[in-house]
Amino acid sequence: MKYIDEFQDPDLAARLLDDIRATVTRPWALMEVCGGQTHSIIRHGIDQLLPDEVELIHGPGCPVCVTPLEVIDKALEIASRPEVIFCSFGDMLRVPGTGRDLFQVRAEGGDVRVVYSPLDALRLAEENPDREVVFFGIGFETTAPPNAMTVHQARRRGIRNFSLLVSHVRVPPAIEAIMQSPDCRVQGFLAAGHVCSVMGTAEYPALAERFRVPIVVTGFEPLDVLEGVRRTVRQLERGEHTVENAYPRAVPPEGNPAARAMLDDVFEVADRAWRGIGVIPDSGWRLSPRYRDHDAEHRFQVGDITTLEPAECRSGEVLQGLLKPHECEAFGTTCTPRTPLGATMVSSEGACAAYYLYRRLDLPDRPGSRPPGATAPAPTATDAPAVTVPSREDSSVV
Repeated sequence: MKYIDEFQDPDLAARLLDDIRATVTRPWALMEVCGGQTHSIIRHGIDQLLPDEVELIHGPGCPVCVTPLEVIDKALEIASRPEVIFCSFGDMLRVPGTGRDLFQVRAEGGDVRVVYSPLDALRLAEENPDREVVFFGIGFETTAPPNAMTVHQARRRGIRNFSLLVSHVRVPPAIEAIMQSPDCRVQGFLAAGHVCSVMGTAEYPALAERFRVPIVVTGFEPLDVLEGVRRTVRQLERGEHTVENAYPRAVPPEGNPAARAMLDDVFEVADRAWRGIGVIPDSGWRLSPRYRDHDAEHRFQVGDITTLEPAECRSGEVLQGLLKPHECEAFGTTCTPRTPLGATMVSSEGACAAYYLYRRLDLPDRPGSRPPGATAPAPTATDAPAVTVPSREDSSVV
């Protein structure tokens, strides 16, 4: 498939890896802020293919994972009400709240439905005028525009029994919070290509200059990630800190003006809590006053629900890049996809789920693991899917 298979070519991957090895002279720590990139990295063993000097740190890039516990509890409260049809994407139904999840609410009689688009929820509101239909709107700048459009359509068409429970977050303030942390080790960022396809790159130069870190907009296939790493390492070795777009096939500098206009109309920037991290100023959206009638939190008066994160779950440290998933004591034992303690083990984009799915389970003190001091054999570039693509004179353009 065009733009998929050609970006998994093992020969081009080997050339990029050779370039990175020839460039790097000292240790560097890079962070990806995208769950899709995290899964690509772990699935294809990219972190193991890279030279030892290059460490990839997994940041708070999974939208399900960063949704705070108190928002999950608000969703559970609303979904439990008999007059409500509660709609959500499927990956939210198993995220644990305080004592239960949305699947359990459904088992107890709540009308909880999986939909594939917020417009499916709007259609349900039209078909059920005597019920309150709520859509659980979570995610980064990528999923916010369709949710905004759905609220806009509800207001324009006079569908008053539709509302949105909002938990949308923004990436640039999260990068700022990460860099301001006293424990931060990040020296460069791989920016999420799908976020930038909506918002463009205008918010990143100020961050790169302020914190003196390169930021490279990167895609999701193996060659995309390797090219992002290559460009970031090249900047670090040269002492540079600029914004580069390594994903021009999907990201124009201005992003998507129509989507941004819809966001500006429906939402307003607000402080937002991130699971395991806390409140980050100006890091999210809420519905603007003209759309407040469609705000589920306001409509169902659940704004005063507050909760504490479970102490045994260390997902906050994972999301901040302070801990690799398999370094958590509960990982793979008391915390598994069937018995998750936190969202990072539930979500299809969660780092813990990626480590579990692709068998990154080894720790020296675990039964059946490698002996102390031993290392796992690194996969080779030829382990990637073999796909024939046209040769390229300049491997820097992937």
